[in-house]
Amino acid sequence: MARSMFEPVYREIFPFWSKISEAEKDDICRGSLALTYKKGFTIHDGSECSGVILVRKGCLRVYVMSDEGKDITLYRLHAGEICMLSASCVLDAITFDVFVDAEEDSECYVIPGCAYAAAAENNKDIKIFTLETAVSRFSDVMWVMQQILFMSMDKRLAIFLNDECARTGADTIALTHEQIAKYMGSAREVVSRMLKYFASEGIVEISRKGVKIIDKAKLRRLTA
Repeated sequence: MARSMFEPVYREIFPFWSKISEAEKDDICRGSLALTYKKGFTIHDGSECSGVILVRKGCLRVYVMSDEGKDITLYRLHAGEICMLSASCVLDAITFDVFVDAEEDSECYVIPGCAYAAAAENNKDIKIFTLETAVSRFSDVMWVMQQILFMSMDKRLAIFLNDECARTGADTIALTHEQIAKYMGSAREVVSRMLKYFASEGIVEISRKGVKIIDKAKLRRLTA
């Protein structure tokens, strides 16, 4: 029953699926869970190995948090994408805590870390896929750190707004100033002040619905 449910998806997602044994496939599918998370729910708090999370529907936010409670968004995961950093028992080299929240109502498949780690222990293809997935996400993390450390606030905000438009296909970004600040690792006051400046330059229009881009050419020039 479990295998018939999970295998069609895993066959599409995992390039190693055809290379592992039938017993390993059974173990991974038998241990897998289909879970639904409400918006705002903390899926992984860094304290234990939550396993490998595959997003089927919705969006997850992966972030780090300081001792003072300030958080910085590392990246977001959408349908078809995998969170490997939540499986610390699989990736021994990860020595920092990451947190994972459901950014919206989400449906996920979760493979417990122990089942995935056991299969990876005897199969180099799984190890290679795991490392490649983690490394690709570290590239995203480094991009975030580069923005925070070396880019001016107006350029960072312009990049964020431009990327959101491209991702959603809409001119209006339905996020609060607080949410934008969280994603950017900044303060709400700083984001609000910069958005007000963008509005005065005719780049955006601010309303209760969010931030509407009204001059995309100007916005793109700020990202250069």
